Amino acid sequence: MTRLYTILLLMCLCITAKAQEHRMVDGEHHVDIEGVMVTGNRPISDIGIQRTRFDSLALKENISLSMADVLTFNSSIYVKSYGRATLSTVAFRGTSPSHTQVTWNGMRINNPMLGMTDFSLIPSYLIDGASLLHGTSSVTETGGGLGGAVQLQSNQSNNEGFELQYVQGIGSFKTFDEFLRIGYGNSRWQSSTRVVLSTSANDYRYRNHDKKINVYDDQMNIIDQYYPIERNRSGAYRDLHIMQEVYHTLKNSDHIALNAWYINSNRELAMLTTDYADDTEYNNRQREETLRTVMSWKHLRSSYKLAAHAGYIHTWMAYDYERDPGNGVMTTMTRSRSTINTIYGDVDAEYYIGSKWLLTASVALHQHFVTSRDKSLVLQDGNKGVVGYNQARVELSGTVTAKWRPSERFGISAVLREELFGNDFTPLIPALFIDGVVSKRGNIVAKASVSRNFRFPTLNDLYFMPGGNPDLKHESGWTYDAGLSFAVGREGVYRLTGSATWFDSHIEDWILWLPTVKGFFSPRNIKDVHAYGVELQGDLNVALAPEWRLNLNGTFSWTPSINEGEPMSPADKSVGKQLPYVPELSATVNGRLEWRKWAFGYKWCYYSKRYTMSTGDLSLSGILPDYFMSNITLEKSFSPKWAELSLKLAVNNLFNEEYLSVLSRPMPGINFEVFFSIAPKW
Repeated sequence: MTRLYTILLLMCLCITAKAQEHRMVDGEHHVDIEGVMVTGNRPISDIGIQRTRFDSLALKENISLSMADVLTFNSSIYVKSYGRATLSTVAFRGTSPSHTQVTWNGMRINNPMLGMTDFSLIPSYLIDGASLLHGTSSVTETGGGLGGAVQLQSNQSNNEGFELQYVQGIGSFKTFDEFLRIGYGNSRWQSSTRVVLSTSANDYRYRNHDKKINVYDDQMNIIDQYYPIERNRSGAYRDLHIMQEVYHTLKNSDHIALNAWYINSNRELAMLTTDYADDTEYNNRQREETLRTVMSWKHLRSSYKLAAHAGYIHTWMAYDYERDPGNGVMTTMTRSRSTINTIYGDVDAEYYIGSKWLLTASVALHQHFVTSRDKSLVLQDGNKGVVGYNQARVELSGTVTAKWRPSERFGISAVLREELFGNDFTPLIPALFIDGVVSKRGNIVAKASVSRNFRFPTLNDLYFMPGGNPDLKHESGWTYDAGLSFAVGREGVYRLTGSATWFDSHIEDWILWLPTVKGFFSPRNIKDVHAYGVELQGDLNVALAPEWRLNLNGTFSWTPSINEGEPMSPADKSVGKQLPYVPELSATVNGRLEWRKWAFGYKWCYYSKRYTMSTGDLSLSGILPDYFMSNITLEKSFSPKWAELSLKLAVNNLFNEEYLSVLSRPMPGINFEVFFSIAPKW
């Protein structure tokens, strides 16, 4: 209970939230603190929407951060990480990673084989805009987001002339991070090239609580025991990202853009804490090459907007697992190769009827071609066998929306969505949103929404060999949201914004992979899940003195996610229990204090205990204890006539917390990073 009281006390400092805006002046970050003008003239496009936007400072804090790190310390959703620079997925409102849809410049980037997105492979320095659409709000943008959606955006920088920035980061565990941006712009053209390169031996030390060493006396009696200090073995990585952007404004004020993002990743998968083998007898490696491209066209006028996108994704993934059985020769256990090609296109239209009506329509197409092979199987005749599948699937989605604001204090929005996956249509997906100004004093706004949603099985769910189940039904659910937001402030002194949201979601035919009598796993529709809870967000900006600025923001989430399905057998104890790897409580607090060209930052997050088994087992292997995480940064900016310079020190896991995010996957203790940034003035 002491930890819970600590969470609530910290949340009182920054109850409820909205993303703050930052600007750069002479190389120094400042917080724009504006007075709250309560006019009730909220954007008609955001009627009833529950959205969390991340500011540029959170995204550009340092080049070593991925979107997994940003979400961990700046949102209420749970980020499940298999270790430093390894698979990181999110549990949005108590759902699974495949229930969160992720888009980049409008194109969905969820892996069609797995249905999820690895956020550790998205450097935050390549993202210019990011936001969360909670629950029902995701239906306005994409289907299948039973938990919500994450929107990522690349934006033009609007530079005049040349732009150059270089950042060098050096950290613990032989870690080197480099970022380079070269750009050119004028009134018509904007071009930007960004490169991020991260390498690390990743050989951090940790206390292994899954092993116990005996201490013997001279008579070989056990007189003591201790947990050994070990190093992270076979966890090195090298990630390269290159992003090219070109933006052009035509004479008729139309906008066209090309965004291309190339990824080359080579990562070792670290050994488990329960593995006693020597790392020289072991090779577990994952490689990936991905190219994502999006071309867009926008035609903007005072009463309407037309937009079109066309995109292409190519992904090649390789997974190799080799071990020495004891004869000094490495034997291939798994040699998996997968190729994914996706063609994307969409058309969007918006039309305003006066100031009270907004009509929108959109059609989006994703055509996937997937080949997956495991060539490690040895047949009885000694030849190599091939296990896998070769499948194509079209995903078509259409949406129409009508938004009506009859008065400045009230608005209502209705959405109808229809989706096609392969040869199967979903039933009609409706959503209804309402918001209204409860009080102009404090700009208190009430919001409520309800929506239906569906998610189709992934290609692995249907066709993976062995185990795929082509008879799976799609998951479906109803979600209800209701909340309040407020904004108060005094110009030049302080600004406080916040929101509190209640949500309730019922998901039927939840898909889960289970063991079979034949020795392999297979997916089945076995659960009905009830996820509900409360989300709080808050943001406070204060001008303490003419040269002092303080920003505090925080989130809190209470998310029971309960299996309410029928028992599969008399011994099934999972009914009525919290889902595995879904914390019931999570919280974050961020603080930033600025004085002249100095800035001090503090980040804190908390996750409650997580079960590793669906039965809610309280044994040592069935539960991961709750933990706190604290990071600090200290930054100094310099502004000579020829460049903008900055020097930053980051300390991660400040109190050397010993914790696990996933069972048997070690996490690093306290570690350090130093960053130097230079941006010449042309």
